[in-house]
Amino acid sequence: MADVKLLGLWYSPFSHRVEWALKIKGVQYEFIEQDLQNKSPLLLESNPIHKKIPVLIHNGKCICESMVIVEYIDETFEGPSILPKNPYDRALARFWVKFLEDQVAAAGKSIFLKGEEQEKEKKEACEMLKILENELKDKKYFVGDKFGFADIAANVLAIWLGVFEETSGVALVTSENFPNLYAWRNEYCNQNKEYLPSRDELLAHFQALFPAKAK
Repeated sequence: MADVKLLGLWYSPFSHRVEWALKIKGVQYEFIEQDLQNKSPLLLESNPIHKKIPVLIHNGKCICESMVIVEYIDETFEGPSILPKNPYDRALARFWVKFLEDQVAAAGKSIFLKGEEQEKEKKEACEMLKILENELKDKKYFVGDKFGFADIAANVLAIWLGVFEETSGVALVTSENFPNLYAWRNEYCNQNKEYLPSRDELLAHFQALFPAKAK
């Protein structure tokens, strides 16, 4: 049996992307919780460039960056495909992953900043959300007719963004302003409960981190 370890954080959407891929493939793994305030020698040795999670260790070899790891898992282990088989759909999936990686940080900033900075980031976040809203029109998933690579990358929008909204009292995605994205998010969480962390536990965690923002 392959020796698979995952260095991560239980509340990190990036760690959960990797866990999700491992579960889809049916891979047994050891999860090693990290402390980013006191980084372990194993983490520093495994990811000496960025010194961050997640890191997959497979038979002693280290792979870093969540979506790079997901693609590695898809290519390495037997089981259902995560990336589409069709070359065009694969390229499209990678495009949306790149878009999400580049743009999604604006959503988090727009929630936890204040004043003019918040308004600037909120405007940028809404422009990004409008693009996703249009892309999800009459579509169940980002690419093709099955859940896959781009949808895993969008997990932060599916559950974490909603938790941040509730923690801060700042609503970005509602059924009125982004109905397609709102419906996608609800369907996403309902269909994929086995792959997602407890929303209540996430909410309690982030309310403790940002008590001034919590309701």
